[in-house]
Amino acid sequence: MTLYQAMLVLPALLLSPLSPSRPAQGPGACVFSGSSAQPASPRAVAEALARSRAVSVGETHDQANDHLAQLEVLKGLTAAHGGKVAVGFEMLNESLQSVLDDYASGKLSESEFLQKADWQKEWGFPFPLYKPLFDFIRERRLKAVALNAPRGLVTKTARLGLEGLSAEELARLPKDMKLSDDPRYMEFLKAAFGGHGKAAQAFRLLAAMPNVTWEHYLQAMMIWNEVMAANAAAHINAHGDSAFLVMAGNGHVMYGAGIPFGIARRAPGAAQTTFYTEGGSACPASLPEDLSGLADFVWLVPHAEAR
Repeated sequence: MTLYQAMLVLPALLLSPLSPSRPAQGPGACVFSGSSAQPASPRAVAEALARSRAVSVGETHDQANDHLAQLEVLKGLTAAHGGKVAVGFEMLNESLQSVLDDYASGKLSESEFLQKADWQKEWGFPFPLYKPLFDFIRERRLKAVALNAPRGLVTKTARLGLEGLSAEELARLPKDMKLSDDPRYMEFLKAAFGGHGKAAQAFRLLAAMPNVTWEHYLQAMMIWNEVMAANAAAHINAHGDSAFLVMAGNGHVMYGAGIPFGIARRAPGAAQTTFYTEGGSACPASLPEDLSGLADFVWLVPHAEAR
């Protein structure tokens, strides 16, 4: 499919809200270039999707409009790559891949999937937030990939560090794990660990655990990011003719320092694009300074008030 054809079939909600002069509609009002802080044109978004084999879209988990924005990126990526797209989910750990396969292919009903995946315990956020994404995947028969590490492995590392893991647990970890040392990302992690500012909500379960040291916290974050990146990269490397979309929290996408960092090392030939979603009720003329550089594109969407 040519770029021109991809732009013709990109969904209207992706194309129309990009101008900051338009009111909010659908998932959000405006998309900005993270580097220039200027509004991103529909062509710029379409070109990025067309040339990318790995696209990561961050989210605030309980915000419905973030997930609608993810859906619009998924529709655009599917159009740009002729339907050859796989979708990776932070929301499901890798042991649930067979369950996800059966749901994506239509073998399981929604209720059967939620029961077998133990969605409420494993993830905890309401499934209706994610249902439009899964409905599109099932309708188009797209591949879905369970990206995450088992939650118990991450929390155990936060408590005990890598030295506290069993030989079997260590053997299951990706090779050559690294945590990005991007200073902006490290500053964010320090704020999250300390419970300061906007970062306080990120990874709060880890930071709130008793007796978690900074060193062990970083090791847990490394495992969390790297397991997801390794699972994504494995699919990218095995399917050279398709694109891969990562659905994960903003903290795993920002600055390209989480999952994208791991994908870049494991699938170095795969061009990447990142999106960061942020709450915003109106479109400014340019991206606020504190949001610049968070991703290739920053999408401002209306957010509901935290409960």
